Amino acid sequence: MSTVADTNPEPETKVPETAPAPDTDEEPQNPLTQKFTDQEWAALKEFRPLLPDILDKAYDGKEGARTTPIVIWGVKLDPNGKKDARASVVLMKWLRARHLNVTEAKTMMIATLRWRDEFKVEDAMNETFPDVFNGFGHVYGHDKEGQPVVYNIYGGNNDLKTAFSDVQRFIRHISELLWRVALMERGVKLIDFEKVDQMVQVHDYEGVSLSSRTANSKAAASELTSIFQAHYPEFLSSKFFVNVPSLMTWIFWLFKPVLPPATLAKMKVVGHGSRTIGKELLPLIDVKQLPAQYGGAVKDAW
Repeated sequence: MSTVADTNPEPETKVPETAPAPDTDEEPQNPLTQKFTDQEWAALKEFRPLLPDILDKAYDGKEGARTTPIVIWGVKLDPNGKKDARASVVLMKWLRARHLNVTEAKTMMIATLRWRDEFKVEDAMNETFPDVFNGFGHVYGHDKEGQPVVYNIYGGNNDLKTAFSDVQRFIRHISELLWRVALMERGVKLIDFEKVDQMVQVHDYEGVSLSSRTANSKAAASELTSIFQAHYPEFLSSKFFVNVPSLMTWIFWLFKPVLPPATLAKMKVVGHGSRTIGKELLPLIDVKQLPAQYGGAVKDAW
């Protein structure tokens, strides 16, 4: 008997498909990291592996520096490859400050960590300063986006000559603490790096004249500006200059053409009086968060 060929053979057994490999490059997210552009993510992924070398250079080859996590502005930076959304936000500050140039961001971060270590900035919050500094500035409230507001008061103390009699008393090097750096740190302490990573600054020049600006006060202001630009990257959301004397306003406009557009976009010179100032600040800061002298409803804010 001839055998009839099977015209309906059993289907071939399929080899099970391999499950897709897990995405080992997955990044922890928060509301701020979700706003990163593709270019920013690419720069961050190139920047993060440099952390061991950054820490080694910042701390001059100290034993364990390459592998020991550090905490800056309340956020842990781990050089061992552990990813964290808040850490990504902090690292992005140096990258944005250097237009996503990884090499330049590395250089800037090394300088900042070295400066913080030499100045012992973390101790600034516990320092007791002379009474002459009372009234020089305050951290009060937040804007409508939750960003803290820092007020720098340049006419709040009549004894400016005494306060600035020694620049290194106001701006210490290694052994003494910076009062205004402490103020800045107090503002940064209110930033969560989850939804907020910047602050608003108000610079009040009420009662200040060109004659009251001594050589030492100018030197202090110049050094502070340099410090904040170099070591607090991308922390400024907006800056308001209020109660500015007419001549100082004229000087500002004189230098306006040489200011970078990105910096200029964050700055605004406002006139005198609570009504005028409030017109500019109230769109950003709720009336219940704004001191009365700036057009808000808060009396005796400090």
